[in-house]
Amino acid sequence: QVHVVESGGGPVQAGASLRLSCTAPGFTSNRCAMFWYRRPAGQRREYVSSLSTGGLPSYADSVKGRFTISKDKATDTVYLQMDSLKPEDAGVYFCQTGGDGWCLRNDWGQGTQVTVSS
Repeated sequence: QVHVVESGGGPVQAGASLRLSCTAPGFTSNRCAMFWYRRPAGQRREYVSSLSTGGLPSYADSVKGRFTISKDKATDTVYLQMDSLKPEDAGVYFCQTGGDGWCLRNDWGQGTQVTVSS
């Protein structure tokens, strides 16, 4: 049983918005950092955004100013609001916990596919 479940992807046109969700039961109580990655077709998984245990967001340069990461502690859900989408944002998006102990995991969810047409 994987510890994260991603959702919210889909096909959109360039310039549109999507909000991805990641449910990770336990990440709040275990004080995990949370990460979003993506894997473009035929490429390696790459870092997109993260939220530290203290709530500090970080972003890859390619998405800075367009994507926003946030969390809902009550539901152990992390969101990635993606605005002004570009074709190069397409790929499978994954979330992952990070940190120490329970937070440091090797298993990945199935991800959610984002397709952006020009």
